[in-house]
Amino acid sequence: MDKGFPTSRHPIDPAGKGRLPRMRWIMITMAFFATVLNYVHRLSFANLSATGSLRHLISDEAFGFIATAFFIAYMISNAVSGFVIDRLGTRIGYSLCMACWTTAALLHAIAASPFQFGVFRFLLGIGEAGNWPAAIKLTDEWFSPEERSIATGIFNSGAAIGAIIAPPLIAWMGISYGWQASFILIGLLGYGWLAAFWFIYYTPGKSAKKSIRRIIPPLKLLRTRFVSRLFLSKFFMDPIWYFITFWIARYLVDVHGWGLAKIGRFSLIPFVTADLGNVLGGLFTQYTIRAGIAIPKARKITAATSGLIVALALLSGPLLIHDATMAIGMLAIAGFGHAAYTSNTMAFPADVVPPNATASVWGLVSVGAGLGGAFFQSVSGIAVHRISLHAGYASAYNIVFLGYGIIALIGLAIVLFAMGPLVPDKGLFEEDAPAKLKTIVVK
Repeated sequence: MDKGFPTSRHPIDPAGKGRLPRMRWIMITMAFFATVLNYVHRLSFANLSATGSLRHLISDEAFGFIATAFFIAYMISNAVSGFVIDRLGTRIGYSLCMACWTTAALLHAIAASPFQFGVFRFLLGIGEAGNWPAAIKLTDEWFSPEERSIATGIFNSGAAIGAIIAPPLIAWMGISYGWQASFILIGLLGYGWLAAFWFIYYTPGKSAKKSIRRIIPPLKLLRTRFVSRLFLSKFFMDPIWYFITFWIARYLVDVHGWGLAKIGRFSLIPFVTADLGNVLGGLFTQYTIRAGIAIPKARKITAATSGLIVALALLSGPLLIHDATMAIGMLAIAGFGHAAYTSNTMAFPADVVPPNATASVWGLVSVGAGLGGAFFQSVSGIAVHRISLHAGYASAYNIVFLGYGIIALIGLAIVLFAMGPLVPDKGLFEEDAPAKLKTIVVK
């Protein structure tokens, strides 16, 4: 047996035989469907408020501030949700998150003012933030390091699938039943997932033993180079995806004059390519690992390639966009790159921190995403409103595209040059080890 800090943690037979290896695909499928619902709930307001009576009620500035309320809640929840999930376990923690955001989604049906929508979006953010720490913890419990990029790509592709399903589904519901009934019908879907997950999910034996160790203090985690730099990189990189998902409907209305039905048919294209990015990004990393490249280097190669795709698409957008087709194409390329980038960065924590800290770390660094989302959503709303008054909507959005291209380069540079190597943090593993065992023994 080898003694020292682990380079692999696999709760199940890596040969892929037996019941547990089959179960891991069922578990990751549950995380996939939770992420689909997460995005359907998240995008329902953005699409329903793009036209019709809600558009008259919700101005551009109000829309930006309502989105900011969501991200403030997202930030607050991320600060604590990971630790709660690590403490309670995946089954209870994930279930609580779904129950919270599904109930918040239902409450949108009774809102009658921008303030009330802001309150319910805040509650939605409190619940939705826990999806990713919980799903990453699930992935760490069931998948080996070599498989983690593709596993995270699978569950995170639920964000793109949710964004693909949302426009036509919400457009059909909104046109057929009105916005209040749409919020109710969409909200009810979460309770079905909740019932299924509660009775299906369990943690494999070895992972269950690891997860009962004491929680590593948040300040100790934040003081590490890895966590602090990942926090900062997400402040810049994650708001790009939020801009695409929250603003695409308004952009197509404001600049290209589209209606809700047309948005429902065509605005899903960037999310189709994002779905491909999630899977292909994970497969590319897996391919480079099998080609003999070390796991830490393979992850950063994929992050660099995909991050540059995001930045170049957004920076070139103002020069290339002359019609709605080119606009959707640019957003599709950016969505592809961002999804491939994210599917790999989600695998970072399990490479560096102990199993009982993966959800905590992702929650902490996602506070950076919440801060960035809140800040840049507000800036986007103000910029679109004020620039459009003098130069028109097309110029306003072009300037916003350039800004997001620049912050993509900043976020990528932090990961590549400031984060350090993706190897187990010895200090954290010593903190995690039982008092009588200062090293972890693995076969």
